Amino acid sequence: MPNSLSVGKIDPDMLRKLIFTHLGKKDSRVILGPGIGEDATVIDFRDRALVIHSDPITGAVENIGWLAVNVCTNDIATRGVRPLWILTVLLLPENFSSAQLKNITNQIDKAAKELDIAVVGGHSEVTPGIDRPILVTTALGETSRGKFVRTSRAQVGDSIIVTKGAAIEGTAILSYELESLLQTKMGKETLERAKQFIRKTSVVRDALTALEVGGVHAMHDATEGGIAGALQEIAWASNVGIIAYEDKILIHRETQAICKALDIEPLQTISSGTLIISAEPKKAEKIVSSLKRKNIPASVVGAITDKKDGAYILRKNRTKLDLSKPVKEELWRILKKCGEHGYK
Repeated sequence: MPNSLSVGKIDPDMLRKLIFTHLGKKDSRVILGPGIGEDATVIDFRDRALVIHSDPITGAVENIGWLAVNVCTNDIATRGVRPLWILTVLLLPENFSSAQLKNITNQIDKAAKELDIAVVGGHSEVTPGIDRPILVTTALGETSRGKFVRTSRAQVGDSIIVTKGAAIEGTAILSYELESLLQTKMGKETLERAKQFIRKTSVVRDALTALEVGGVHAMHDATEGGIAGALQEIAWASNVGIIAYEDKILIHRETQAICKALDIEPLQTISSGTLIISAEPKKAEKIVSSLKRKNIPASVVGAITDKKDGAYILRKNRTKLDLSKPVKEELWRILKKCGEHGYK
């Protein structure tokens, strides 16, 4: 089929041509609107600003309510703002039970309470034509008018900090969604520890901790495309180059085991819970130390460079993972492959 779209994020060129050119009326109160890599919009309310973001959960079923809250509120936190409110749309397949719905709403309630967030609205329905639940959440926060962080403000010479490690969300999702397959390929204890990664999927504490130290120029969470995709979007948004080093990026043993079993690339696997911070070099180690004091693993993994130097991750074998072309998410590939072979 000509011009058919591939699974995953829309290609940046298509975003520019077909979406960013069709945004309704211009409004002077929009301080920050849609843009490549930008996590949330910012609206002027005189001395205050409202920060808003929407996100779907489409690649998970088992922990969909928990992820719906954490993934969406992460994009408020990357603005350096505490999320306060959420609205959630629940689209449920036919024959979905009340017990299954209760499980989802319990997860939403628990995640929201842990983050001190109120659920203030949304919508719920049984939707024909879908075979799994889909949740779409909108999160909101507020801040002083000029006090927020952009993805697009990374500066040449900045240090790049990564929290928690690679493929955090992917490790959690795959350990649940492909449990029957993984049980045949790895130890039970490792798989059970991998499931606990679901508890690591928020970056709210990461982001607010970094802001307390200061020196932060840009932040971005590693969703689709993982760490590679997040670094790429910072480079595109800020019009800079990037060099990062694979051997400085934490990849947990549980993640390594799952990625080896499924033959997927951890640096290109969805990683909500991983925060990318671009910060002044003189503040970087202080930020890392402050994060570690709160039991949030973090390390300096590279630097922001001039755009002409390119954007890439230097592999342990000295080859380069090129970040100049859109990064393809590994989760979709492996879920499709395993689905074709009957694994769920």
